[in-house]
Amino acid sequence: MQKTFKIGQLSKATGCQVETIRFYEQEGLLPAPARNAGNYRLYETAHVERLQFIRHCRSLDMPLNDVRLLLSLRDAPGESCQEVNQLLDQRIVQVEQRIAELNALQGQLRVLRGRCQTGSAARDCGILRELSAGTCKAEGCGSHFES
Repeated sequence: MQKTFKIGQLSKATGCQVETIRFYEQEGLLPAPARNAGNYRLYETAHVERLQFIRHCRSLDMPLNDVRLLLSLRDAPGESCQEVNQLLDQRIVQVEQRIAELNALQGQLRVLRGRCQTGSAARDCGILRELSAGTCKAEGCGSHFES
């Protein structure tokens, strides 16, 4: 006989909040479980495994549409994994772009931080002046301060 879990037990077994489990069901990522006579959801081991897969994908910052595609490919084990490779290649490029953006932001913040080297009065703070002006005129400052 297959072991079943109520939603709270599934939550504890996977470290996933109950609300998130319900959300994944609504999104069609997690199939609707059977229900008992009291109308409680009864999840099976397959739900645990699928939820762990979803959570691992999400921990890698994959959007739900990518998770949905990966699940569909996982559910069709005879299909080519070429789409999986393409998806990961795209995600790698996106991460590289984010890293470049974050590095640029870090540089801008360091330039801004250089505007105030002492613990002077707030009225004399170069950082607050730059933020109030809405622009950073130093090299390394860019669009983050111009919007």
